[in-house]
This record gives sequence, C-alpha cells and structure tokens, in this order.
Amino acid sequence: MDDRVIVTVFTVIDDVLKATEHQEHSLAQVSDGEGLTVAVVAALYFQNHQERSLYLLQRLGYLSGQLSVSRFNRRLHRLGHWLGGSLSILGESFAPGEVFILDSVPLPVGRRGRASRCRKVRRRDFCGYCRAKKEQFFGWRLHLICTPDGLPVAFEMLPAAYQDLPPLHELAAVRPWGARVYTDKAYHSADDAASILADCGVRLIPVRRKNMKHQHGWADEYDLRLYRHPIETFNSQLDKMGIERL
Repeated sequence: MDDRVIVTVFTVIDDVLKATEHQEHSLAQVSDGEGLTVAVVAALYFQNHQERSLYLLQRLGYLSGQLSVSRFNRRLHRLGHWLGGSLSILGESFAPGEVFILDSVPLPVGRRGRASRCRKVRRRDFCGYCRAKKEQFFGWRLHLICTPDGLPVAFEMLPAAYQDLPPLHELAAVRPWGARVYTDKAYHSADDAASILADCGVRLIPVRRKNMKHQHGWADEYDLRLYRHPIETFNSQLDKMGIERL
C-alpha cells in the first residue's frame, strides 16, 4: 500500500462531502469519508476484500476510531452513491482537452456455464461475446473514456449482450467542443458520428476495416496508432486489480 495514495483518496472524498454539506451522525467514531476510503483501498489493493482492508487500516492507525464489519457494511450501502459522485467530479477535472480514447472491456460476474445459477444478474441480456479474446462471458460490459495519459474521465456499464453504440452519445456529449474521440472498430457508425458532430461538435474517429471504401486521412491514421495504446494498458491494469470482483 502507498501512504500517499490512501491520504489522497481520503482527502478527495472528504472534500467532496464537505463541499456538499454532508451531515454525519454525531455519535460516529469513524467519519463517512474514512468509511468510503476503506472501500476504495479494498478495490485498489485487496481485490475488493473490504473486511481485510478495514482490519489493516484500523491496525495501521488510518482510522480515527473502531468500526465493526457489520456497521461498515451498512454504512457503505447507505453512502455508496457518494463514490459515483466523487468519480464524476474527478472526471470533470480531467475533461478539458482535445483528445480522448473510448474502449469497452468485459466485466464477467461468473462462468458462462453457471449463468443459470447466478443471483447477481439474470436474463439473456447479460450473455455476451468478446471478439478480442474470442470467448463468451456472462455479466456486464464497461465502456470507458480516458485521456491519452490513461486517466479515466467517464464510464458506463451495460449488459454484455448490448452493442457498443448505445452509450456512445452519452459519453461523447460531455466532451469539450472540438474534441476528438478515438475508438476501435466496434464503435464504427457513420450516422452516429455525424449526429455527434452536429449536436456536440465532437469528432468520432474509429478504426476502420480495410475493406471499407472510405478510409481516414494520414493524420487521423497516425493519431489512431499513437493514442490507442494507453487505454489498452489501462484495461490490463483493471484486469490485474481484479475488476470482476467489483
């Protein structure tokens, strides 16, 4: 674990709670910001094993008081929406820019053969196929926009059977006017690209298949090769963190 990362996470969450005038219980020994920090540290270092994260942070003195596992669980369910709010605020701080990268990554919740016994998600909408890995999976599909430096800006989660095009407008609409979004072949749609350009002023530049009649100019092809690698590296880091358990 990195002390600077833990302190930074707590500072950001605590500042967000204070800025929104969040009211905490007067008898709580551990603040809500510390409780949410435990959840984030569990995702970063313990593959979302929250009990282990809570135990270590208490033993190492990061928390101001004692917090049982059951009470932490109830508090996390009550404050879970603040994690999404904090991510949105952080994403807005990285949003100014001209270049963004969009890609999707599978988020399986279990083995494909055990889909009928899964209690987290049900229905055929969650049965998907990953062409890059050439395998079927059962769960969600994460659509992620990041900067060329690999910093995530916005994301959307949809059932695995859904195509990659539905979240395209929502993710591109909040980009600055004149920005360029580089994607892979799955997001190729001339109609959607024209609609996004007319409504938001954002250029969608997907990787085009070799048999297509209209190809990109040399400048767009150069930028595609230059900017496509960071998000692939970021997706690999998510897999290493154990994102399936989140």
